[in-house]
Amino acid sequence: MSVPVVSEVAENSPAAQSGLRVGDQLLSVNGVEPLDVIEYQQLADGAEVDLLIRRSGSPLDRRIQIKKDVGEPLGLRIDSAVFDRIRTCDNHCEFCFIYQLPKGMRRSLYLKDDDYRLSFLYGNFTTLTRFTELDAERVITERLSPLYVSIHTTDPALRSAMLRNPRGATSLRWLDVLLEEGIEVHGQIVVCPGVNDGEALERSLFDTLDRFGRLSSVGVVPLGVSDHSNEPGMRPHSKEEAGAALDLVEAISDAGLRLRGRRTIFAADEYYLMAGRPFPPLAYYEDSEQFENGIGMSAQFIHEATSDGEISSSRETGFFQAVDGAPPWGYRAPRSALSSPRGAEPPVLLSGAFGAVVLGQVLEALGRSDIEILVVENKFFGGNIGVTGLMTAADISRTIATHGGAGRYVIPDVCLNESRFLDGSGLDGLPVEVEVIATNGRALRDLLEASSLLEGVTL
Repeated sequence: MSVPVVSEVAENSPAAQSGLRVGDQLLSVNGVEPLDVIEYQQLADGAEVDLLIRRSGSPLDRRIQIKKDVGEPLGLRIDSAVFDRIRTCDNHCEFCFIYQLPKGMRRSLYLKDDDYRLSFLYGNFTTLTRFTELDAERVITERLSPLYVSIHTTDPALRSAMLRNPRGATSLRWLDVLLEEGIEVHGQIVVCPGVNDGEALERSLFDTLDRFGRLSSVGVVPLGVSDHSNEPGMRPHSKEEAGAALDLVEAISDAGLRLRGRRTIFAADEYYLMAGRPFPPLAYYEDSEQFENGIGMSAQFIHEATSDGEISSSRETGFFQAVDGAPPWGYRAPRSALSSPRGAEPPVLLSGAFGAVVLGQVLEALGRSDIEILVVENKFFGGNIGVTGLMTAADISRTIATHGGAGRYVIPDVCLNESRFLDGSGLDGLPVEVEVIATNGRALRDLLEASSLLEGVTL
């Protein structure tokens, strides 16, 4: 079991006033050694908090007593969300993208977790194959909600085969338990052509309306296949298969809307792009909370970029739960410092293949034919990988070099994590200086408004 370490102390907070410092180890809170940041937050929620800490260079552990208002945060951040051990995934799914990563990437990128705590904190999807009765008791008692569950199929034998784990046939019983106890759960189905599409997908979707009718949302996502996959049975959708899956999802989603008065089943934006179909309007997605899973993200982006006046229905990215002390992690980690605009020269927008289609629709709606979009072909991963968030420095550098290296190049911050691309390089690894903007339609609109306009064109 690791000891949580203070990584940040807010100025003038109870933690700062008590003398806590970055680097202090928290040995116990109110006499208890917490197992994770969720338990830490609960222990530190009261009016009196008794901390036992260990400080580097000090021969003795010290006790710090803090008095504050009930519910007032201590004002510190901890370096890890889980202090015992992250529950790693013991499934061996042939469609798992982690198995499709190139060698030599950052070690953290190869971590496969199946931990319900990370599902609650960060929106990670769990298969529930490592879920236990004690876990269920804790989730229900402490109301750790929402959770995010990978369903993939409701056919027990097929699910066991897809997960390559016999517990895959029975672990959805925990989904029954959680829903029965009123825990908010969002489901995901990754569709693999020839495996769980067609009749299997139809059955699974109808089961989400019937057996699992309390699910808050279900996202249907197409399989991503990189050149590094060693699974001969995994292949990308054809355009016709994408259209067939989209037809099925929309039909059953409409049936659910008629049955329950709200829509819960949604196809990922990639399906519309692969099938060459227009996105539904933003209102179609209602209150779906799978925005970061690529559900309604494009419709939101287009709405933000093309709507006049204030944006009243903007969704924030990230599932991150407001748990005091929890560190940003994964997709919720800091991206990169945003750049200041560099003059009024029309920008050159760098984007993945899928994002380029969305950008093209925005520019057409705004009448901005002076703006160039550079599609960054993803050779780092290869296959059918075309999402902008997986662009790497190597691919961006090659694209800029082919373009000539002369331009006001702009990238979205979604392809950066703590100022690094997935291939490990930073912005200083690019051949020219680029601008970084937030990954939302409003940021793009602001960029375009600041750039020179074509004669007679207004935004």
